[in-house]
Amino acid sequence: MKRVIMDRCGAPAEVIRIEDGPEPGDPGPHEALVELVASPIHPADLLTIMGMYASETGPLPKVPGKEGVGKVLSVGHLVKHIKPGDLTPVLLTNDGVWQERQVLPAEDLLALPPGGDVLQYAMAFANPATALLMLREVPAPALGEWVIQNAANSSVGQYLIQLAKRNGIRTINVVRREGLAGALHNLGADVVLVDGPDLPRRVARVTGGAKVKLAIDAISGDASARLAACLAPGGALLNYGMMSGKNLQVSPAHLIGGGIVVKGFWLPPAMAKIGADGRAKVFGELIPLVVTGTLKAQVEATYPLDRAKEALAHASRSERKGKVLFKNAQI
Repeated sequence: MKRVIMDRCGAPAEVIRIEDGPEPGDPGPHEALVELVASPIHPADLLTIMGMYASETGPLPKVPGKEGVGKVLSVGHLVKHIKPGDLTPVLLTNDGVWQERQVLPAEDLLALPPGGDVLQYAMAFANPATALLMLREVPAPALGEWVIQNAANSSVGQYLIQLAKRNGIRTINVVRREGLAGALHNLGADVVLVDGPDLPRRVARVTGGAKVKLAIDAISGDASARLAACLAPGGALLNYGMMSGKNLQVSPAHLIGGGIVVKGFWLPPAMAKIGADGRAKVFGELIPLVVTGTLKAQVEATYPLDRAKEALAHASRSERKGKVLFKNAQI
């Protein structure tokens, strides 16, 4: 059974290896044996391997990977809500997804509706839930109001565009290079702008000077400062990433003079905060949209687990048009 192993932190394509591990045993009464079908390589996975993620890397060696979709192979005799053949999300906060098979607690699994695209199912939870909850983390923009985000071509950015559009919220989508506007407009983006020093001036022009109350930042560094400068007085900057590898920067003039609020967002505590009922509502809202193709993210490439070094190198490139995923070629 193949699995991806990281022995130390560092450049993802350099510090991982492929291991033939032992097959898992039979599931216990409350467990299920699950085979990995597909798993996206998220920025959070890359940051974890580099030792730069929001939480501790944990004991090494370890199997990375935080999200995927699996196929149930067998279940314990007390498990009734899932059955062999079902597709199920595999969500592991402390990593461990990137292995061919594993035994998991059945209470953490659910049967996904048939007919969905397995690659979209593999990405259907962490990033869409992040986008949805960020739109609701601070006083949500009202119908017709504006939200600005950077890294708009990322998976989270694509989901945020689609969810905002469904709720009548207008989006200003900041990207770092030309050539991305068409695909984002097709998803429902209202405005797409290439980042630059004059970003606040261009935002004011395209919005007609309308107040922008929410900015969502995935990049940090001086990109944060430019988003903050686009906010109306009293607005909120919500940061959920550091794709630049730099600390968040905001001018004191905007913090003090503009009275903006800067807040961090991380999905695990946000999901814990809303509790089991809240999580069920979130997934109940998102899954039907994924099944029908209403909510989707672009895919650039898929790789089998035994080509993990290539996959991680590809996922680390800045100029991509979609997500890179692991996919089981046999399913």
